[in-house]
Amino acid sequence: MNLIVTIFWGLLLLCLVVFIHEAGHFIVARLQGVRVTEFFLGMPCRWRLARRSKRYGTLYGVTPILLGGYNQICGLAGEMPAHADEVLACLMERGRATPEEIGEATGLDSEAVLDILVALTDCAAVEPFYDPEKGERPSQSTYPEAFQTVDRDARLLTRYDKGNDFSLPGATRAGEPQVQGMPPDEFLEREESHTYLGNGFWGRVSMLIAGVAVNIVFGILIVVVALMTAGISVTDLSQSTIGSVDEGSLAQSLGLQAGDEVLSVDGVEPDDWEGLSSALHDALASSEPFPIVISRDGVQSTIEVPAAHGQLLGISAPTTQMRLNFFEAVAYTFNYLGLVGTMILRLLQPAHVQEVIQSSTSIIGITVMAGEAAAQGIVPYVLIAASVSISLGFVNLLPIPPLDGGKILIEIIQAIARRPLPKRALAAFNYVGIGLFLLLFFVLFQQDIFRFVIR
Repeated sequence: MNLIVTIFWGLLLLCLVVFIHEAGHFIVARLQGVRVTEFFLGMPCRWRLARRSKRYGTLYGVTPILLGGYNQICGLAGEMPAHADEVLACLMERGRATPEEIGEATGLDSEAVLDILVALTDCAAVEPFYDPEKGERPSQSTYPEAFQTVDRDARLLTRYDKGNDFSLPGATRAGEPQVQGMPPDEFLEREESHTYLGNGFWGRVSMLIAGVAVNIVFGILIVVVALMTAGISVTDLSQSTIGSVDEGSLAQSLGLQAGDEVLSVDGVEPDDWEGLSSALHDALASSEPFPIVISRDGVQSTIEVPAAHGQLLGISAPTTQMRLNFFEAVAYTFNYLGLVGTMILRLLQPAHVQEVIQSSTSIIGITVMAGEAAAQGIVPYVLIAASVSISLGFVNLLPIPPLDGGKILIEIIQAIARRPLPKRALAAFNYVGIGLFLLLFFVLFQQDIFRFVIR
């Protein structure tokens, strides 16, 4: 039962943080008029629960693999292949056709046509047609035999485009022929303007960095609010009262308890915790038995401490909750941001990689910490969520595909070169990045197995 509860709180935290991250990408993409066909919690899976938004056309849902999430932002697959305008015009003229039929009409190879149709599908300009009579279904791993036009209103706007209005006359349904009303190349350019690649450098970078920014801002807000309302635990050194007793310590064996006020140690009366520490140090260092006079619930009693030979007593000072004002909370939070950012940057420094990895954790560690925090109350739990959100934001800035930082690095290189990277170079960069990412994931996963499971 404890394991199930821990997993529940861990998955809830991960879902919350990932939802916020993906929502950042989604919102900025939609603000720029970019089509977003899917928004899911969980990794891609054929089994899923989903519902389509009437306003944006986006398919929202959840999959059973709750280890992440994704947005299907149109145009992320890469540059549009040559002759895409011809293929799109041919399909719109027919309404529905196979790659072979389009190839015969345009004089293009059917395999090249299929590649173009897949790219147009990624832009939500066309869609696969799954024929139930042929046993085809959307959950299959291959594309169907035919593709078709998508729903468009009288101005040829799709369900994913801003300002669409299917209530006006002239709208066409998926699979119906559609009149472009403009040259094929102009219409294709208009379709691409609704995609990731159709935006300029700053538009694309803003979409990529939005998830990171939202994660960090969310974490900052949570921490600031928590510090102002619940406060932080501060050690109170102004008194000689025991705050806690260590498990298995000498103090526990003597019967000392949290809340006991120490009135004297071997005849020395301490005024505060510093005085208590000094008196205990001297008494324990003498290797002679000595008395401790305490007050518990208003009743004084004397405890005889045997010769300890330098052994520690095992008590800690009391703590108190201190609420910070707004400026103190913000300063505290930004100091924490600096620490997290510095630690993440050390991953790029070979001398510090092992140190950072040993102090990091995977999904297992996050789940365990989330379960422990939830058992302590709502405030510790939301603070863990804020910490994970901020860490996720900084980690996503690392220049490693498939992280957002890796994609931003590619955009910067292409902007400097003023041309797209060659496909081979781009593929090699992605493969190396994904390999490093997976290696880091498995190292942290294995480390947490020994840290939290086999211990």
